[in-house]
Amino acid sequence: MMDAPAPPFLVSWNLTRRCNLLCAHCYLDAGELAGPDAVSTEEAYRIIDEIAGLSPGAMLVLTGGEPLLRPDIYEIARRASSSGLSPVIGTNGTMLTEEVIKRLAGAGAQGFGVSLDSLSPRIHDRIRGMEGAWKKTVTAIDALSSSGSPFQLQLTVTRDNREEMGPFIDFATDIGAKAANFFFLVCTGRGQKATDLTPLEYESALDLIARKEKEYEGRIMVRARCAPHLVRVAGLSNPESTLLKGATSGCIAGRGYLRISPEGFVTPCPYIPVGPSSPNLKETRLREIWERGSEFAALRAPAYQGRCSRCEYAESCGGCRARAFASTGDLMAEDPWCLHEPKGKPVSVATAPAWSTEAEERLKNIPPFIRPMVKKGLERYASTKGISTITPELMTELRSKAGR
Repeated sequence: MMDAPAPPFLVSWNLTRRCNLLCAHCYLDAGELAGPDAVSTEEAYRIIDEIAGLSPGAMLVLTGGEPLLRPDIYEIARRASSSGLSPVIGTNGTMLTEEVIKRLAGAGAQGFGVSLDSLSPRIHDRIRGMEGAWKKTVTAIDALSSSGSPFQLQLTVTRDNREEMGPFIDFATDIGAKAANFFFLVCTGRGQKATDLTPLEYESALDLIARKEKEYEGRIMVRARCAPHLVRVAGLSNPESTLLKGATSGCIAGRGYLRISPEGFVTPCPYIPVGPSSPNLKETRLREIWERGSEFAALRAPAYQGRCSRCEYAESCGGCRARAFASTGDLMAEDPWCLHEPKGKPVSVATAPAWSTEAEERLKNIPPFIRPMVKKGLERYASTKGISTITPELMTELRSKAGR
């Protein structure tokens, strides 16, 4: 009998399809006319209990649509916090006021992620589909900066804003954000009609992130999301990068991460769409889905095709499975946005190291925004060194090597 997979350390929950914006790149196709929420407050409590039962202490991203459109967002955050989870709020910021920030923090929200897609009001408002959205979001960011609550800023990279990536990091640093995250578009939902980067532009953007991560080290975290190729690019750009010492990882969909849709469907990530056979929490327990779901099993023992099948970065990167699926309909197809030509066979997957009790306790003290990344990075670092157990001493060693 096979051992049960390790529980997810990160769960993203689209609490609602309703949204006050109409973003061109929205994977959920959210909007004001989305109708009433499919999951009631009581059902949300049950789902939280299942998440906490499967993965005590996991970071839970409460997002949407726009999660602040749910009047019970405070109760949901409080229930998650009291269940031992680490809830954070993913928002477009237009409804985030000083009072809302205070109430959410009081309910147990441990941080905020705010999307800002341009430093130009004109470009941001065009991308977000509402005039005046930029002003409201920047006002919310100012309020977060004054509140003392930890927050990060995120920008979805498109052809419209890719030249702003450097200035965006400066802005995030100056305003006091913990991280500047760059999300890379996967053409699903309304994003099917959006203008994506070319593979060459994508590679260039990742190279900039790798270089800026070194430049801003110690001041702000600069990270890519939905871009597993960053490990390869960072190694070529800066062999001493902290991104190669545990500060990032390849795709974690289905292995350390899952997503819950507004209707209760469970998928390995938000960009892997709900299909006819997708399991729903109204019918199946979350533990059953996580441990036995077919897509999750496929991602844990991937049978990559094309270039990904013979790539030396298969373990550390693995390509974006959602992008492969969106392009070909096959979850295991090669990632069409990768320009790398493989030079060797993939390295066999190492057994995940164990954690000492003391190391697990120390991990709990790491801010929830970066805890999943630190955990995954430590495990990869230990595996490459042949270390079977992660200890506080190893954590100190890696932190020293990263210059933090």
